[in-house]
Amino acid sequence: MSIAYHPINLAARFFLELVMLASFGFWGWQVGHHIALSLLLAIGLPLVAAILWGVFAVPGDRSRSGKAPVPIPGKFRLMLEMLLFVGGTWAFYLSGFYLVAVGFGLIILLHYLLSYERIMWLVYH
Repeated sequence: MSIAYHPINLAARFFLELVMLASFGFWGWQVGHHIALSLLLAIGLPLVAAILWGVFAVPGDRSRSGKAPVPIPGKFRLMLEMLLFVGGTWAFYLSGFYLVAVGFGLIILLHYLLSYERIMWLVYH
């Protein structure tokens, strides 16, 4: 079994996904000028990110269920993942958590370096 699909790496990826969603929620709460707007952004931003993450997939991706509600090419999936992870990192930064943003970004980079096999699979599918 390769490192890219090892259960520990997949669990780490899931944890990174959850942290990314939390970063959007935390940032959304901070930027709202009123309680209603804060609640809407704190719930809505992670919800939109989770929908994008869960709906657009590459058929046969072993790091997921292999099912794709909306099938997309692997390159687009990789770009979507990068966009969401960079967005989560940026949300931490904008929230004033500079070290958390740097740490989160470095952990994501390490995850993708370890997941080289999956990245190559996505590029060619």
